[in-house]
Amino acid sequence: MTQVEDTSRDMRLDPDSFAQGYFKNAVYRHWDPYDIEGLEADKEKVIETAPSEEEFNTLRTAIARFGAGEEAVTEDLMPLGMALEDINDQMFLSSQIYEEAKHTQFFDRYWREVVNPAEEALDFEVTRPTDQRFFNDHYIALFDKTEDAMERLLEDDSPEARVEAYCHYHLVVESVLAQTGYYGFQSAFSDQGSDEVAVKDWPNAEGLVDGVAKIRSDEGRHVGFGMNKVRGYVQNGEVDESVVQETLQDLMPHVAGTFSDLTVGINPAPLVAYSRDKLTRRIEIITDAEAEVPDVDELVKLDTGEGTAAD
Repeated sequence: MTQVEDTSRDMRLDPDSFAQGYFKNAVYRHWDPYDIEGLEADKEKVIETAPSEEEFNTLRTAIARFGAGEEAVTEDLMPLGMALEDINDQMFLSSQIYEEAKHTQFFDRYWREVVNPAEEALDFEVTRPTDQRFFNDHYIALFDKTEDAMERLLEDDSPEARVEAYCHYHLVVESVLAQTGYYGFQSAFSDQGSDEVAVKDWPNAEGLVDGVAKIRSDEGRHVGFGMNKVRGYVQNGEVDESVVQETLQDLMPHVAGTFSDLTVGINPAPLVAYSRDKLTRRIEIITDAEAEVPDVDELVKLDTGEGTAAD
């Protein structure tokens, strides 16, 4: 067997590439979902608050949806990993899949250590996070379409197919849906975010908010990676920006629908407005030749108001 020498590069990795910068940031900011403290206190506070079962259902529905979402994207990113050719991109996506798995682990732990024990103490029905009652039609449609867009890459690895995949996952599921949901958690269960989100006086849940803060920091990298990729295809003329616009317009009603039925103890209106604002800002960065994707350190930075700079 003749061995062919690869002369396309001097070294294996390009430390100056944005993907390597993101990978390095991911390694530096590693965290363990089992090191998150405060879950026992969260459980006790929820029990002391004594919500009605309908109010408590809002919390467990939100936890179930975001836990399932993290699990879905852990699985759905695999075709993109197979399509990428550059080792720097592959390394970053490997870290991203690992981080999505960690997010899944955190929400699973929260259900076991907070939701189920609180249900028992409050004499509510003990539920599973996989129960279909927690997932409405818009949520299911959004993730079905995202899975389809990712799987198309196995048969059609065209620039348009890649942009559609990035739009589904990085720009909508990660950048709009997840960031908005986590902003809702922050607003309802801490002194940060918006005072308009919580209708009920929910207790501060430091364990949930701490876990969500770390997850949002990870998502900042994921969003930046996707924006860089889509912006590159649009700005170099390989893909028309109408592909981006049409894909996002098709998915946004599902994003709004995912929040619209969470009306007991929560006001979904500011979350829907927040998600639309995030989408508008994403499109501006992608389509404006003068705009720039924020530096990775800015993307993952957290503050006490609007959350990550990636927002």
